[in-house]
Amino acid sequence: MRHGEFLDPLLVPVYDAECRWGPDDDFFLSLVAETPVARVLDLGCGTGRLTVALAAAGHTVTGVDPAGPALAAARRRPGADGIAWVEGTSAGLPAGAYDTAVMTSHVAQVFGTDEEWDRTLADLARALAPGGRLAFDSRDPAARPWERWNPTDSRRLVRLPDGRTVRAWTEVTDARDRTVSFTHHYLFPGGEERLSSATLRFRSEGELRGSLRAAGFAVERVHGGWCGQAVGEGDGELVVVARSSPAG
Repeated sequence: MRHGEFLDPLLVPVYDAECRWGPDDDFFLSLVAETPVARVLDLGCGTGRLTVALAAAGHTVTGVDPAGPALAAARRRPGADGIAWVEGTSAGLPAGAYDTAVMTSHVAQVFGTDEEWDRTLADLARALAPGGRLAFDSRDPAARPWERWNPTDSRRLVRLPDGRTVRAWTEVTDARDRTVSFTHHYLFPGGEERLSSATLRFRSEGELRGSLRAAGFAVERVHGGWCGQAVGEGDGELVVVARSSPAG
């Protein structure tokens, strides 16, 4: 199944158990806090880990994701009641409705073609209030992280809340033209195996800056890691903060 961690009810809790709060969440939470009581869009919110934290910090938050099972898990989180959860994509966003938009956990890489990415940026530019901010992360292709996505280096154990342990590993199935396809394997106790496949696009810093500029954004800064490191000196990330046109 493609994107099984968000679409397969059996894998959604595995994703939550494996992807816990981290320095990326700290970064985005602190960034949003620079605009007190902001109207925040979390595009590609998944199971809502950061979304509910943003709401708990006093912001008015909308979480948007196309994956119904992931949103169902998000709605069950403590503190989820005050959040507007929307099953959909950027195409349905209202105009001028948000002060800040975030795309976390490398959601930006899911848009595999330039057309999809440009359309998403145009939607976000329309949805942000004049001068609103957009922040997102994308893995730096110069770090070549997919070379470590193999059954040996990626092998791991994921412990679920009910005490069961899931064995997991990843294998790359194709890598060319900065587009990487891979499959996650999940082996449950008793021998049941589930697969989740995906394809990600790796864009360079120059490509990201160019696409943002074309969509009407001004790039404020690009970090190479979650502590503000320079590109190439951090965590193998491109952490981008941009601002929409003051004229809307």
